[in-house]
Amino acid sequence: MFFDRPESGERAILVHLNLSSETDREDPREFEELALSAGADPVEYVMGQRDVPNSRFFIGTGKLEEIAEYVRLHEAEVVLFNHSLSPSQERNLEQELCCRVTDRTGVILDIFAQRARTHEGKLQVELAQLEHMATRLVRGWTHLERQKGGIGLRGPGETQLETDRRLLRVRIKSILARLKKVEKQRSQGRRSRQRAAIPTVSLVGYTNAGKSTLFNVLTGAGVYAADKLFATLDPTLRRIDVADCGPVVLADTVGFIRHLPHKLVDAFRATLEETRSADLLLHVIDAATDERQENIEQVEEVLEEIDALAIPRLEVYNKLDLLEQAPRIDRDETGKPERVWLSAHTGAGCDLLEQAIGELLGGELVQEWIDLAPEQGRMRAALYRHSAVQEERTRDDGHALLQVKLPRADWERLLAAEHLTAENLAVKAPLQWSGAS
Repeated sequence: MFFDRPESGERAILVHLNLSSETDREDPREFEELALSAGADPVEYVMGQRDVPNSRFFIGTGKLEEIAEYVRLHEAEVVLFNHSLSPSQERNLEQELCCRVTDRTGVILDIFAQRARTHEGKLQVELAQLEHMATRLVRGWTHLERQKGGIGLRGPGETQLETDRRLLRVRIKSILARLKKVEKQRSQGRRSRQRAAIPTVSLVGYTNAGKSTLFNVLTGAGVYAADKLFATLDPTLRRIDVADCGPVVLADTVGFIRHLPHKLVDAFRATLEETRSADLLLHVIDAATDERQENIEQVEEVLEEIDALAIPRLEVYNKLDLLEQAPRIDRDETGKPERVWLSAHTGAGCDLLEQAIGELLGGELVQEWIDLAPEQGRMRAALYRHSAVQEERTRDDGHALLQVKLPRADWERLLAAEHLTAENLAVKAPLQWSGAS
């Protein structure tokens, strides 16, 4: 049975099975949010129970007839499965239901395609889509003949499929080459920040935990934020000044989700490299959701997969306004910040987060007055670049008296670069000056 594929589908039938063979099951409520985020209008949610999936349709024949009836009743354009389907299962279901069938990975890919804005993001999404499509090409040519053995049974269909597969391989190779160039540019940017001794703080967390809202509060960047899964996709970097630490680069990255398809993890490896190279991870957690612990474990699984689990982490429990609790900092037995409770929506507790970041990244601080001679202008400029100068005065003899405040590691690095010691810059005369410079 054949059918015309519509340009876009909105009316959707959602399907979720509880499989006895699965120990880690998908969340049906989360899948409904995914469907809504993709732009679907769910008109029916079909749920069932099976020991193992049916090899031909994934579902049993009874459920298949039930779904087919709902498709006819609601004139549904697409059936969305909260599971991973094989290409043959998708093809068999489409033939029986006479409408498009998409699995969980396809829904996530569609959301990513809608959210991508930057050149890099679009390339990454296209790569993941093409790799997902490569095994499903046969579905698009159900109206053509197939090559078969025997005289008079050979047709042109397989030739067309082979052509499409070759074009796909060429396109994937081209995208990989362009992504490699983008990754090289990102690496150069990271090396520049490392040379300038500017630490990077990366926001990670389950999708819809409030990362982009928090990013906007801390940086004023105006990144798109909404109460949707994967509201933002493209990574954004902004420089901020943190008390007791100095300049910091804050990176907002793509959100994680339970059973994130490996195709997406591979395609977004260049973006996730910002997480792997960060000095500190802010693990943003939706404190108000019932699945809080499961979401934390899922994020840690992805961090382990991209070799970022060993990076220092600060847990940020967001959406505190929904719990009606006061913002606070939880500390470990040594007094180091371990968790910050805040509300990015109201801004309550964001000052505590900046304080915690400063404590974790700043280390031991140098805070004192120093005496710079007129010929030591390069040292003065370097201190200003690090936002370390709290106050400046000019002495009667032309020397600059600076009150500086910066991490000891940065202070020692600047002294070494200028071949100076702390004793060289110590204030030896009483603080007498001619006025502010």
